[in-house]
Amino acid sequence: MKKKYGLLTAIAMVVGIVIGSGVFFKVQTILEITKGNILIGILSLVIGGIIMLICALTFATLATKYTKLNGIVDYSEAIVGNRYGHLMAWFIATIYYPAMTSVLVWVTARYTGVLFGWELNSSNVMVLGVFYLVGILAVNGFAPVLAGKLQISTTVIKLIPLFMMGIVGLIYGLMNNLVTYEVIDGAIVKVGKNSMQILIENFKANNVFSFKGLLGGLVAAAFAYEGWMVATSISEELKEARKNLPTALICGTIIIMLVYVLYYVGVTGGATVDVLIKGGAQYAFLEIFGDFFGTILNVFVVISCIGTLNGLMVATTRAFYTIGKRNASKRFDMFKNVDFHTNMPMNSVVMGVILTGLWYVYFYGANLTESWFGSFTFDSSELPIITMYAMYFPIFLLMIVKERKALGIFKGIVLPIAALIASGFMVYAAVYAHGMSVIYYMLIFIVIMGLGILLLFTPKKNRK
Repeated sequence: MKKKYGLLTAIAMVVGIVIGSGVFFKVQTILEITKGNILIGILSLVIGGIIMLICALTFATLATKYTKLNGIVDYSEAIVGNRYGHLMAWFIATIYYPAMTSVLVWVTARYTGVLFGWELNSSNVMVLGVFYLVGILAVNGFAPVLAGKLQISTTVIKLIPLFMMGIVGLIYGLMNNLVTYEVIDGAIVKVGKNSMQILIENFKANNVFSFKGLLGGLVAAAFAYEGWMVATSISEELKEARKNLPTALICGTIIIMLVYVLYYVGVTGGATVDVLIKGGAQYAFLEIFGDFFGTILNVFVVISCIGTLNGLMVATTRAFYTIGKRNASKRFDMFKNVDFHTNMPMNSVVMGVILTGLWYVYFYGANLTESWFGSFTFDSSELPIITMYAMYFPIFLLMIVKERKALGIFKGIVLPIAALIASGFMVYAAVYAHGMSVIYYMLIFIVIMGLGILLLFTPKKNRK
């Protein structure tokens, strides 16, 4: 595949994929889990950002040495071994990318539906989600260069509501008497109150520290922070990848953490905790900027989600191509073919979309309606992400064993040990927060990975 992306696109992928639906979608969840404790919510975001930065720094170190097709798979293969690399490729192709993308399909449709007053799990939202899935697929499958330009433009646009809420919400909006929203008898209504008073009340409310709330908030924040590794999926198409990929990972991570904390504090000054939990961040936009400009900023939120979805689709459509190019098994040879006209692996594109569609159905049946799957119900927006942190363990451990002499004490020992601790903490937080649903998720994970082992590592019999 051609070298068609530069540093700006890579940074836009890191920032654009991570910042988007997650921060708008999970602020509400974090407030629910922490029971409105603003300080615990901020702490969750700060710890999540530090964990992301540690892991990004560690992989940025590996990116200077190992960059071929898909960063995380390259690192797994080089440090742990070919078979582990193949399993990592299978995991991200069948679980990680399509599960995340399916959630983003719904979230993008959900925030679009807000503009029309649709319920978040209505049939209109679900059908619109299918439209977004097909539309983003068409852009990535038939116009990959356009997809790269879309990623840059949507990244710039999505920062507008975040900075507007963070800066204007704190410096201007909070100093004025505004008409705000409150939950009265279960309904959201407008009442008169000073916004600075709201911020102070939000900080004072429910200010008892809760370790369980912190862990739950951290797991929710994991979704908001996840996606930075997706940028490594275009390493084969990235110009000067050994130089640009580490730079993109580090710069993107720092930008994201600062923007998140600023936005979170700004939102909590725009509406009461009860309103944010019940109605979401859009009420803070409407409160500070008024109905007209608040609606305009909500349109920017939709564009932000589209950018995130586009970035994930870039990775999802290349996932099976990564498996095929590694010649793990003849069964996957069909996925390494690149179309002459589009310069895209079209068989991989089709498979990625099929799996995303299946995960989309699961997400709806497990999380948006009365469960269709009985005990096998889990949050597919969070647990696949935590599984990725668990799969980092062998990479970080063997990085210390194999690379400590070449990389030195800090990069070869201190950094991977810190990454191990950070990843372990994320896994512990998920088990603590999600309880038994982790077990049922792991059973599905084992079945899918077992199928991968059979397809990848057993010889394909030739037909006579």
